[in-house]
Amino acid sequence: MSLQLERRLQPSAAMTWASPFIALLLTTVLAGALFALLGKDPLRGLSMFFIEPMANLRLVGEVLLKATPLVLCALGLAVCYRSNVWNIGAEGQFLLGAICASGAALWMGDLGLPGVADSATPTAGGTAGPRGVYAPLVLLAGVLGGAAWAGLTAWLKDRYNANEILVSLMLVYVAQQLLNYLVFGPWKDPKGFNFPQTPSFDATMLLPTLLSGTRLHLGALLALVAVLGFAVFLFRSWQGYQLQVGGLAPAAARYAGFSDRRALWVALGISGAMAGLAGAMEAAGPLQRLTPHVSTGYGFTAIIVAFIGRLHPVGILVGGVLLSMVLIGGELAQSRMGLPNALTGVFQGLLLFLLLACDTLVTHRLRWKPRTTAASNAGTTNTGERP
Repeated sequence: MSLQLERRLQPSAAMTWASPFIALLLTTVLAGALFALLGKDPLRGLSMFFIEPMANLRLVGEVLLKATPLVLCALGLAVCYRSNVWNIGAEGQFLLGAICASGAALWMGDLGLPGVADSATPTAGGTAGPRGVYAPLVLLAGVLGGAAWAGLTAWLKDRYNANEILVSLMLVYVAQQLLNYLVFGPWKDPKGFNFPQTPSFDATMLLPTLLSGTRLHLGALLALVAVLGFAVFLFRSWQGYQLQVGGLAPAAARYAGFSDRRALWVALGISGAMAGLAGAMEAAGPLQRLTPHVSTGYGFTAIIVAFIGRLHPVGILVGGVLLSMVLIGGELAQSRMGLPNALTGVFQGLLLFLLLACDTLVTHRLRWKPRTTAASNAGTTNTGERP
């Protein structure tokens, strides 16, 4: 008897939702084994990833803070993937959103708008006006920047049939170099002790905080609103229906008169706008300035979040919190247990690999079948003739 994969007559709805939980369980078991190989207590190591990040209000705030950009980026990616548009460049769109938002904040700070502190006075950095007065304009600049950067991919795909996977990925490195040029060059803070960063934004450009004693800002509530909005858009709107039909059955979509070009531009535009919004929130939220490390790989991690959440807005919300706990847990494991920082990446890679492996059970099932040997088969066909 041998264990073999057998194709199902139709995909299993139960396994569609059970697959992420099975993958998480297997990841936990393998991570515990990895802790043991490193000479660490597996239970303590796992607690660093799943219990300690929720130990107090400050850590909960940090978990939600990191989950916010992950959820926003993953929502936009879900629209792309459901439309069969493979955007891998959310990281670059995130960076352009942060760049454009920072440029808007610095520019408005120099205009002398009402309530903005004079940058030449000791009160610069943001104490003159109420916090968040001009934050919507900063966020809008980030949205437009991210959408425009994704528009480059859409234009190259539409005009020259360039592969959107390669184009969007390569543009990430262009965005990173542009960011480095700005913070090491024209936007560098002359009073920043030679650190590659911009001056601090005025308080009127910053997002208001939600919880006292934490860095959690208003963007977390906006992410929740976005989850609800995308649920309605994808499953209760005509435009969302067109995008999903185009992704599932392109020939049927063309027969129905749905435009491939429009779907491409809409999907990438939405994805870029959401990634740009996430980048703007990061710059105008916890960082309060632009630095070369404004992103810690949010755009790439959001790909894992999107697939863990089954490309569904509610699932993405759960996946974003889970991956945020992994990021915080990796930092705690590094500082408290002396584990390498690369362990967080290993944890994410294991989770994605096992998720893709478990997804096989959605369309296939495991069956025990009699083993047929090659020798027995050859014996039934052997005629005794020489070759």
